[in-house]
Amino acid sequence: MSTPHPQTHPREFLLHLYQAAVRRALPLHNTAAYLPSPPSRESGGRTLVLGAGKAGGAMAQAVEAHWPQEAPLSGLVVTRYGHTPPRPTGLRERIEVVEASHPVPDEAGLAAAKRILSITKGLTKDDLVLCLISGGGSALLTLPVDGLAFSEKQRINQELLNSGANIIEMNCVRKHLSQIKGGWLAAACAPARVVTLTISDVPGDDVSVIASGPTVPDGTTCADALAILKRYGIALPAAIQADLQSGKLETPKPGDPRFSGHEVHLIATPQQSLEAAAAAAREAGIEAHIVSDEIEGESREVGKVHAALARGVARGIGAFKKPCVILSGGETTVTVRKQPVGSPRGRGGRAGEFCMGLALGLQGMAGIHGLAADTDGIDGVEANAGAYVAPDTLARSTALAMKLDQYMDRNDAVGFFEPLNDLVITGPTHTNVNDFRALLIL
Repeated sequence: MSTPHPQTHPREFLLHLYQAAVRRALPLHNTAAYLPSPPSRESGGRTLVLGAGKAGGAMAQAVEAHWPQEAPLSGLVVTRYGHTPPRPTGLRERIEVVEASHPVPDEAGLAAAKRILSITKGLTKDDLVLCLISGGGSALLTLPVDGLAFSEKQRINQELLNSGANIIEMNCVRKHLSQIKGGWLAAACAPARVVTLTISDVPGDDVSVIASGPTVPDGTTCADALAILKRYGIALPAAIQADLQSGKLETPKPGDPRFSGHEVHLIATPQQSLEAAAAAAREAGIEAHIVSDEIEGESREVGKVHAALARGVARGIGAFKKPCVILSGGETTVTVRKQPVGSPRGRGGRAGEFCMGLALGLQGMAGIHGLAADTDGIDGVEANAGAYVAPDTLARSTALAMKLDQYMDRNDAVGFFEPLNDLVITGPTHTNVNDFRALLIL
């Protein structure tokens, strides 16, 4: 299939770059090189596969495809509803994949976490545990600490999502309220050897943050979690507050002997995907610049900053020369604004919110097109991956009597871009390396 021409088909060209980024992060392309050898037959050891995340189903299938057919293999992985890829013809199922809710956990995720912990019982030093971890695992692998009702865990999770807290802050809290995240899964696997394969969806690729680090030691503390909850005004049950204050809920730390001999491998990262998109742009004759794969901040404000950068390039200001593509990744946040009772509910996620800020900042400037989309194919909890912004976005919305500021006030990116036919809809991609943003300046 030929590459869409950026001058005549800018939207399709930007989608082509997004697809190149996603392909680079697909587990089937990245798993084989990191697989350990199975336990020897003489040892009698077994291989157990455990995991969680939006890429969990695809990661499990990649392991099944590359694992020696004669070597025993079993296990359980949990992924998001609708994110299990179709099974390739002839691929034997050896790892059970179950589905649960994201971003707010549900009973299916709770049951899966309990089962995962239960099947670690009885492991020996001769056994191998292969852990498949990807973004989304924090919500999918949920098992509250003793004394914390599941409904309270759901409330705290939802309030964190709405607060504007970044992923590092959210996952610090999640670790200290969990019996399985923050290193506890690996601790439960002792004395077995643990090898973790992970796909990064966090700025800086910190493996202790990805899915709240269930298989690696945690450098954060109960005091850190308390400070974050206080910062965002999120209440705790009194007993849990006391347990955090006393340090009773502390997580396993670096140096803990239960992590001795463990391995962790990053099999796909946001930077690698941005580089793949940049290569695709250059193949089409368009220079590409990667700003950063670690951009954080309020989504709409990040959109405005990107707009300012693109406007400068369009005017011939700065180091980048048009025509070019500007690429960035990372994980922005959305602070959900409270609405009057009876008001329409806003729909959307980080990518759509970014695009509203981008459209506002560009003010219809000619020659600039933008696309932002989540690499998992789902922006928040909606059916779209993100949205597209064109030079005529504001003009078309005005013709439909739509005022952008009103949609921004209620965080309603879907409501704004859907009537314009500018939602980017891909369906689940079966991977997750976080936000993808591309600006084309012609």
